[in-house]
Amino acid sequence: MTVRMTVTALAAVASLTAASTCAFAEEKWDMPLAYSATNYHSENATKFAEAVTAATGGKLKIVTHPGGSLFKGGEIFRAIRTGQAPIGERLVSALGNEDPIFEIDALPFLATSFEDAKKLYKASRPRMEEVLDEKGLKLLYAVPWPPQGLYSIKPIKAAADMKGLEFRAYNAATSRLAQLMGAVPAKIEAAELSQAFATGKAKSMISSGSTGYDRKIWEHVKYWYDVQAWLPKNMVIVNKEAWGKLDAATQKIVLEESAKAEDAGWAKAEELADWYKKKLAENGMTVEGPSDQLKSDFEAIGTTMTDEWLKKAGDKGKAVVDAYKAM
Repeated sequence: MTVRMTVTALAAVASLTAASTCAFAEEKWDMPLAYSATNYHSENATKFAEAVTAATGGKLKIVTHPGGSLFKGGEIFRAIRTGQAPIGERLVSALGNEDPIFEIDALPFLATSFEDAKKLYKASRPRMEEVLDEKGLKLLYAVPWPPQGLYSIKPIKAAADMKGLEFRAYNAATSRLAQLMGAVPAKIEAAELSQAFATGKAKSMISSGSTGYDRKIWEHVKYWYDVQAWLPKNMVIVNKEAWGKLDAATQKIVLEESAKAEDAGWAKAEELADWYKKKLAENGMTVEGPSDQLKSDFEAIGTTMTDEWLKKAGDKGKAVVDAYKAM
C-alpha cells in the first residue's frame, strides 16, 4: 500500500469515527402532540423543547409535531411506550384503561379549582410515576386544562335534558358520565371535534373553554354551562430506554426545563380560563352557570362515579384520595 493510499484510508477511518461520535453525542427527539399548534399546551411544549435544545447546545434536540400530525392523540401513549416516539404529550384521563389512577382528575367535583387540582396532582403524582415506571415510561411534567363546562346544541337545565343526546366522550370517565345522564357516548378525539359536531355525530360534550375556542365550536354549538366539573391534565412522558441513553448532565437539564414548563403551564391555564369564556360569548354563544337542578344532578353523578372509582382503584386509589383530602 502506498503512502498516499494509507493516508487516504486513515482519513476515511477518521471521518467515519467523527461521524459516529457526532451521532452518539447528538440526539434528536420527535415529540408528538395531539392539540393544535396555537393551543397553550402545544405552545408550552414547544417552548420546553426549544429550551432543552438551547440549554444542551443542541446535544438533545426536541422537535414538536402538534395537531396529531405525527401520531393521533389515541396513538401517542402506545407510540412512546413502544419507542416509536421517545417523548410526547397525552391527556392523562384518556389512559383509564391502563390504570385507574389516570382517571382521578376526571372524577366530577372531586377537585374543581386550580388550587384543589394542584393538591390532587401532588397527591396522585407518586402513584402515577409508579405505574408509568412499570410501563417503561417516565413522567416529566403535567399541565391542567381550565375547569370543564358543558357544551350543548340546546338549552340544558337538568341532567334529564341530556337524555338521548349524542355526547362526545374522550375517556372512560366521560363515557360513564354520559351513561349516567342518559346521553349517548361517542368516542371522539380533539382533532376530530369540528367534523363530529358538523355531521351531528356529537351534539354535546364536557370540555374546557380552551377546546371550544380552538375548534370554533360556536359554529355548531350555542350553549356552554360553566359547571366546573373537573380540571383534567395533559402529561409529557418519555420512554425510559431513550431517557437512559442521555448522560446525567442532559437528564438534569431536561428535568429542570420540565419543572419550568409545568409551572408556566399551570399559570397559563389559570390566566386563560376566564379569557376563553369571554371569547365564546363574543362569538355568539350563551355562556352561563348551571341551574341549581343541573348542579345538583352533576354532584350526585360525581358521588356515584367517585364511589365506583374507589372500588376499582382499591386501597392504592383510596390512599391517594385520602392524601388529597388531608391537604
